[in-house]
Amino acid sequence: MQGSLGEKIGEGVCADVHAWAPGQVVKLFKSGHSRRLSWHEVRMTHAVFAAGGPAPEVLGLVTLEDRFGFVLPRHDGPTLLQLLRTGATTREEAGAILADLCRAVHKTPPPSDVPTLRDWVSAWLQSSSGRLPQHIASGILALIERLSPGGDELSHGDLHPGNVIMTAEGPRLVDWTSAVRGPAAYDLGFSQINLTEFAPDVADDPERPRAVYAALQSEYARLAGISPAALTAAIESYLPIVRVLFLIGGAFPAHRERLLQRIEAALKFRDATT
Repeated sequence: MQGSLGEKIGEGVCADVHAWAPGQVVKLFKSGHSRRLSWHEVRMTHAVFAAGGPAPEVLGLVTLEDRFGFVLPRHDGPTLLQLLRTGATTREEAGAILADLCRAVHKTPPPSDVPTLRDWVSAWLQSSSGRLPQHIASGILALIERLSPGGDELSHGDLHPGNVIMTAEGPRLVDWTSAVRGPAAYDLGFSQINLTEFAPDVADDPERPRAVYAALQSEYARLAGISPAALTAAIESYLPIVRVLFLIGGAFPAHRERLLQRIEAALKFRDATT
């Protein structure tokens, strides 16, 4: 696709974002990143956009010096995380923005090629190369079966302030790598663990991400018309599954033992009560 690699305007664990052409950027995956996951993100982003969801449009594909990437519209503006850090947005406002986006995602009809939660987890377990004890892998798959049918909504799978760009036209949600068809409680479970267990370790104010999540969950319950207690209970059911995906992904190695302990405890508790 015609364009040229311009200034780097963003960087993540797996990819860099560069200016590309007028009004466009290219998300260029880093060398060594899984081509399968890269293609999956492209497919999910395109599918969600086509279904009318809050994903950016995929404008084209590129390969530069053996690095694969895809072209997107340029959304100018700070991330919600940046606004939180400067105090330009309050924690309550950020939680409400995330809740609105979350509801918009869950109201979008899930495209047929978005994997089910079970298929997504099974694929990650098969690729884990022994990083997870077999009894935990079996227990997680059994838990998914026990919870089904637990909803067939579109889930983003990585909703947090760093993935929200605050443009003049409103918030835009990026990074659809982990999109699945699953219940809202699963999606909120990802936000809960990310914002209450991991983000506090790297935040200048550990209470800020926790407060943002509390506001997110409270506002989501209000928008969905369910009680906070019922929503909390639903989310709790999916936390072992979410923790397993964080564990396999290896993004927070310092948390490995704590994740394992909490997964084990949750699975034993559910076995004892069923």
